[in-house]
Amino acid sequence: MKNTYFRSLLATSLLAISSFTSAEIVTIKDILDREVKVDVPAKRVILSFYYPDYIAVTGSENFKNVVGISREFWEKFNPGSWSLFAEKIPNLKDIADIGNINTGTFSTEKTLALKPDVIILADWQYQTIASEIPRLEQAGIPVVVVDFNAQSVEKHTKSAKIFGKIAGTEERAENIANEYQLGIEEIQKRVKQANLAKPKIYVEFGNKGPKEHSFTFGNNMWGAIANTVGGDNISAPFIENWGPINPEQVLASKPDVIMISGTEMENKTNTEIMSMGIDIENEDAQKRLKGFTQRTGWSELPAVKTGRVYGIYHTASRSLIDLASAQFMAKSLYPTLFADIEPQKTYDDFYRKYLPVTPKGTFFIQLK
Repeated sequence: MKNTYFRSLLATSLLAISSFTSAEIVTIKDILDREVKVDVPAKRVILSFYYPDYIAVTGSENFKNVVGISREFWEKFNPGSWSLFAEKIPNLKDIADIGNINTGTFSTEKTLALKPDVIILADWQYQTIASEIPRLEQAGIPVVVVDFNAQSVEKHTKSAKIFGKIAGTEERAENIANEYQLGIEEIQKRVKQANLAKPKIYVEFGNKGPKEHSFTFGNNMWGAIANTVGGDNISAPFIENWGPINPEQVLASKPDVIMISGTEMENKTNTEIMSMGIDIENEDAQKRLKGFTQRTGWSELPAVKTGRVYGIYHTASRSLIDLASAQFMAKSLYPTLFADIEPQKTYDDFYRKYLPVTPKGTFFIQLK
């Protein structure tokens, strides 16, 4: 009996020593070039955004180390994604909620109570709660900033590598980052070699339906993707990041391509808002997309006249997954240059290789 006890004690001690020696305090230079010391691989992570990207880079098995999330932002704004991942990650619904920075419900007290090894914030979240950052850091909690919203290859790949360093999955992060960079470079190479005039493009988040112009995008998100793939974004001169544009300006700009983005959010209560994503039927998405073309004056726009009106999944942006979106936009702008590219396959392959779920639904469409 005594020998059994000492063997058990020895095993526990060795495990503790192993855990201690495998941990390492490293200096991570985040997306803002801040040097942050983090004990890696982190065992108690608060992740405020970019959930599928973190899972893709670190592996679903490491999501058990995430102890806090901004639940509303995932569950309410991306309900299809939330439901899909909740089926494959059983503890997802039990992870503590730190509140939503976007709607002002973020709780510093809840965050501190979770005693995290590290807090990962999006750049815009870090700026929004700037007054709370000293309090978190004084408590000895490192705050690391990443940014996929900027939609730049540099920030996408650097953010992915930061995830990998925090979780100890650096080789996997390097592979994903390289795939993204090479994919974008291929798009840009084709556009540069063709040396064609830039088609004009207008992108709008269709969450308000045809009766009211919602957000369009200037220099980030869809606007940044449009610039990356060789489009002439008509909103860029009038919108810095995102916001509404004067409807008359859209008519005056005469876009060659129009894209309306949508999610699964509230599509059952409002039958006119753009609906795209997980479990969304193609027929329903087509019907809603057509509604936007019936706005006053839109029948005379080049994009509508030539049938170059598209629907795109809003969630397939500000993410490593948006390589597929970049391909789709490039193909809509330059159909002959990208006739051999299948954005849907790129989208599906990313999930198959790096994520534990298989999304079914409508993610990229052209108006019939």
